[in-house]
Amino acid sequence: MILPQIFAEADMNFFQQFWEIATNVQSYVEKWVGELGPWAVTGILCLIVFCETGLVVMPWLPGDSLLFIAGSLCAPVITEPLSFGWLLLLLPLSAILGDNLNYWIGKFTGPKVFRREKSFFFNAEVLHRTQKFYEKHGGKMVLLARFVPLVRTFAPFVAGVGGMDYRKFLGYGILGSFFWVLVCSGAGLLFGNIPWVKEHFDYIVLAVICISLAPAAFAFIQARARMRKGQKAAGGNSRES
Repeated sequence: MILPQIFAEADMNFFQQFWEIATNVQSYVEKWVGELGPWAVTGILCLIVFCETGLVVMPWLPGDSLLFIAGSLCAPVITEPLSFGWLLLLLPLSAILGDNLNYWIGKFTGPKVFRREKSFFFNAEVLHRTQKFYEKHGGKMVLLARFVPLVRTFAPFVAGVGGMDYRKFLGYGILGSFFWVLVCSGAGLLFGNIPWVKEHFDYIVLAVICISLAPAAFAFIQARARMRKGQKAAGGNSRES
């Protein structure tokens, strides 16, 4: 009984620490800047962005909020500010490298995983539909997914699974990565040090996440409505025949 209790307490401590950091990202990053220096923190930010975009098992890492905080730490009022110019260069490059890692993992594993004809998720029909989708909408998906939490982690992997043309994937990925960092970090630079924003930062992060997820939720609802409409139409046709 003692061993399971130890593991349970360890799990609780881990989640408590994770939640503490996740809800106080700004104070932790500011603390790291003071203790480690601007360049070390820039490296840590690049590593986090790379992992969030490059490792399909890490969609929970902060993205938009982290870039906003990074931009706010570039302001002249900061004692040891980060370099906004270097952020605009290094963070997109980290995102691009992560995207490419994720793409090639999907490209390599997809055909091997999606061979099971009887599997509900991993079957050839799902692979075929994914390929058709990315042939038609791949560019928009890669570009817009950059601004949607969770989706931006899975989109490059699924693009690889779907066999999206690599040059097209790379072009849209580069464009999306630089635009993403510019928008989020630029917003942090302009508004991140306003007292009201700093006092209500947790709520602002929550609002940003909700706004980012809204298009995906809306698209899902539309797709469900179209599917139900198609099923009703198919049912009506079968009864008539």
